[in-house]
Amino acid sequence: MAQFHLSKRGEISRKKEWLIRGIAIVAALILCAIITTIVTGINPIDFYGAIFQGAFGTERKTWVTLQDLSILLMISLALTPAFKMQFWNIGGEGQVLVGGLAAAACMICLDDKLPNGLVILFMVITSIAAGAVWGLIPAFFKAKWNTNETLATLMMNYIATQLVAYFIIVWEVPKGSGKIGIINADSNIGWLPELGNKYILTIVAAVIVTVFIYIYQKYTKHGYEISVVGESCNTAKYVGIKVSKVIIRTMLLSGAICGLVGLFLVGGINHTITTTITNGQGFTAVMVSWLAKFNPIAMVATSFLVVFMSRGAGSISTTFGLNQSYADILTAILLFFIIGCEFFIRYKISFAGKNGKEDK
Repeated sequence: MAQFHLSKRGEISRKKEWLIRGIAIVAALILCAIITTIVTGINPIDFYGAIFQGAFGTERKTWVTLQDLSILLMISLALTPAFKMQFWNIGGEGQVLVGGLAAAACMICLDDKLPNGLVILFMVITSIAAGAVWGLIPAFFKAKWNTNETLATLMMNYIATQLVAYFIIVWEVPKGSGKIGIINADSNIGWLPELGNKYILTIVAAVIVTVFIYIYQKYTKHGYEISVVGESCNTAKYVGIKVSKVIIRTMLLSGAICGLVGLFLVGGINHTITTTITNGQGFTAVMVSWLAKFNPIAMVATSFLVVFMSRGAGSISTTFGLNQSYADILTAILLFFIIGCEFFIRYKISFAGKNGKEDK
């Protein structure tokens, strides 16, 4: 009887890594097609066609898909430097929220006091600063007393949510004041400028952030220090790197980029602030960053895959009368295969025959 055992792989080429991931995606799509045919009787080609139409069926849908991709990608990029030094920043959601709250506060409080250009300038500064401070708080406690950063950043999300909820109530008094809803709908004070259309600014920002993080991690001294700290804090200390300084500096950067995303959500896309304005993308970004192995270029592909399936899910409900949960199940299958394929990248299965010798 043939037996098998697992063993850890040595180094494998990037080409082979992405081949394994590609096979996993194709296998997931085939399984989803089989399940769809059995459960619903729908032609899988029509089913996947509806997903594509939901994401790219019209010009507007295409722009919205690219905009959603840009937001998710920027949050993922913001979390990546922290993850690379093994600081598990689960607080992207809260850092985006406080950045958006700062932008909304400028729009509401400075509406009739300053010209639009200065209001936008204050929005940029305060959003970045608010996100940076929100990232700094757990980083300081980690650097000073080695607290658990996963728990600390997670709890900061709930505090940020309640802060937003509190100020929404404050700005709604007296009721009907019109401050919350579409902010400055008449004056458009604080609305970010459009570069051709309202989607392009966010997309351009995502391209800039992607290039910046790639260069920052790969070619700068700070990026090198992040890598060393991520490999071993003791090694970093031995070569003279101040680990606490790297932690604080990296989380300031991470929070600042998240705060910038909050600015785009409030000032450029929604023109309002709510507790759900991030739509859970702060948590989705954790998975996106991890799946891309903290590689900013690969992150574009993983972000696209998640947004594509999410955007296409709505079309499935409309076209075939299936509820949103069914599309979510198929998305989960796809992500499960992608995550699961990492096992085969790290480990190999060796089979042995009856004589106990390994079959080649």
